[in-house]
Amino acid sequence: MRPAQIRTPTKLGWGVMAVSPTVSLNNGVAMPRVGFGTWQVDQRVIELALAAGYRSIDTASMYGNEPDVARAIAKSGIPRNELFVTTKVWDDAHGYDRTLRSFEESRRRLALDLVDLYLIHWPAPGQDRYIETWRALEWLLAEGSVRAIGVSNFEPAHLDRLARETDTVPAVNQIKLNPYQPQRELRDYHSERRIATEAWAPLGRGEVLGDPVVAELAQRYGRTPAQIVLRWSIQHDIVAIPRSSNPSRIEENLDVFGFELDARAMERIDALSHGA
Repeated sequence: MRPAQIRTPTKLGWGVMAVSPTVSLNNGVAMPRVGFGTWQVDQRVIELALAAGYRSIDTASMYGNEPDVARAIAKSGIPRNELFVTTKVWDDAHGYDRTLRSFEESRRRLALDLVDLYLIHWPAPGQDRYIETWRALEWLLAEGSVRAIGVSNFEPAHLDRLARETDTVPAVNQIKLNPYQPQRELRDYHSERRIATEAWAPLGRGEVLGDPVVAELAQRYGRTPAQIVLRWSIQHDIVAIPRSSNPSRIEENLDVFGFELDARAMERIDALSHGA
């Protein structure tokens, strides 16, 4: 089943249900702009995220929690076509045949017939096998086992090589990105090639949240520091996958569509860059 839109309910401050916007990937697939990262979290936390309204769940074979994702989805009762599930192939499974086997193992652990987004977790250039791995992802896309394919932690040189030697432009590049490390050059590169930028550690693993500028803006807008930073990401057309195990923070991190940062606020957060 290939839904045209993912509806993500979020609780706004006045009790009204809203729908999270989606980004249209370069093959037309709709992906929620805010998802839930599952690195080092278990079934209970994923259940909390689904109950809070997240409909995009990001996992990976390396995380070791694909079965937790499967159990949480099954327990939630949420229809499959309302969910967007991402997983990734790890470095030890690079190469055409090994990637296909790794995908089948992930699909079995996730208890899914169809994976929404499949990524190469790292380019692992020392192995020099990411081209073979990408061709395996192209095959999975062509045969209908995945709805979209992409990469993670790729630099322009890796992406340029994919463009030269393969036929499919990645739909997504998932990278470490936050106001301290905004990755402007890589974002510009993505924009020129219609590659969606997805941020892991969009809150800078908590470091950015203590910044005085972020704290001041949070007070001004009546929001949490995390909401300010995530709103900055959204207004820069960045897909964000925050992670938390705290129930209230899980909910707050999704409640970022009921306000907008003005141009001056965006400029002040942009200026926090540490040069990246």
